[in-house]
Amino acid sequence: MAHRMPPSDAIPRALFPSTLAQRTALARLQFFEQGIRPSGLVGEEVIQSWLRCSRLHRDPKRIVPFDPVTPSRRHSVLQRNRALLDAAGPDLLAMEDTLAGTDCRVILTDPEGVVLHATHHPSAARQPVLHATSRVGVNIAEGIVGTTAPGIVARTGKACTVDGAEHFFDVLQGMQCAAAPIRDVHGRLAGVLDLTAEQRRFGFDAAAMVGLYATTIENRLMQAQSREQLVLRFQAHPTLLGTPLEALAGVSSDGRVRWLNDAAARLLGGLPAGAEARAVEQLLGHDLASLLRLGRRDAAAALRLPSGLGVWLQAALPSSNGTDFRHAVAVAMPDRLPAQAQPEAPAPSPPEAPSPAATAETLRAQHRKLIEDTLQAQGGNISQAARQLGVSRGTLYRQLRRGADADEPPSGG
Repeated sequence: MAHRMPPSDAIPRALFPSTLAQRTALARLQFFEQGIRPSGLVGEEVIQSWLRCSRLHRDPKRIVPFDPVTPSRRHSVLQRNRALLDAAGPDLLAMEDTLAGTDCRVILTDPEGVVLHATHHPSAARQPVLHATSRVGVNIAEGIVGTTAPGIVARTGKACTVDGAEHFFDVLQGMQCAAAPIRDVHGRLAGVLDLTAEQRRFGFDAAAMVGLYATTIENRLMQAQSREQLVLRFQAHPTLLGTPLEALAGVSSDGRVRWLNDAAARLLGGLPAGAEARAVEQLLGHDLASLLRLGRRDAAAALRLPSGLGVWLQAALPSSNGTDFRHAVAVAMPDRLPAQAQPEAPAPSPPEAPSPAATAETLRAQHRKLIEDTLQAQGGNISQAARQLGVSRGTLYRQLRRGADADEPPSGG
């Protein structure tokens, strides 16, 4: 007997989602109801956030509470993060001006996910969720509002985007957000920059934009935290200096590299995690004295790194009087000691200004005395004296030879 096919209207129709949003929504449903992992469709950082939120919140359908913010809480969170806000201020204004024709909001949070800054948008009535969350002092951490881009970045320190059904709570599924971390000179998370839209698509690469501005803020914050260090700016092409792509390094007065931004770490191989800061000569192939000379130049100088890579570099000597670079400056620039090398007590004014030749001779004498005193303190050990002065042994030998030649009487009658 022949097998008869059932009528076509009796065959259940399979669900074939046609858009990315529909496929993501189906993957989310299968994950929470059947435990099917949507690898390849949803990013691993979002899946891990779903797992954390499932253990913590359990019910993705509940309403997310956004607690009111007291004036004292608002004041305290702003005071604690004043350095970050000062560094971010110019870029937040620039970013908001760029996005003024969109419905996107710019949000800056502290490392714990507490909002420090949020765009005030005229379309707030059409953005009920953003209207509730975009207030200084509101906590939008993962433990409070579930899976979001700023929540994941605050938790992991890695940039990410979260779109529509990738949010844990149903009430947030009309949102699209992209966030990036901002780090300080110690490599710690200092804040999170986020770009969020509600009930509409971005229409541009939000992840690239937020990453660009986050890098600019991070670079400015690092330099602000290094007022007592020599800041080096370098890159493989001089046109990249002064842009978010420039490499930055902070060098302390003992000639050691204390921090690198991401661009510098990629060019130099980074600093060993948990290890002592490396000598600048070891990392860049040039001693502190030679780098200090560049602080007197406006134009970038071409240098060769130990790896053989050529870079263009500028150096900015700190203006703080609390930093003592005079031992290195004396070797680098014996004809011109910096202001911080002068005695604090004002010297009595002579009746007549000394001649330029006499001034130069006095400075050279001070320079020689500094080297001689250091050598004597180190028992004549050239290596230890060079390390104390923050220069290479070759530089110190040249200075000693120059001093010996100056002291030698002229030959002939």
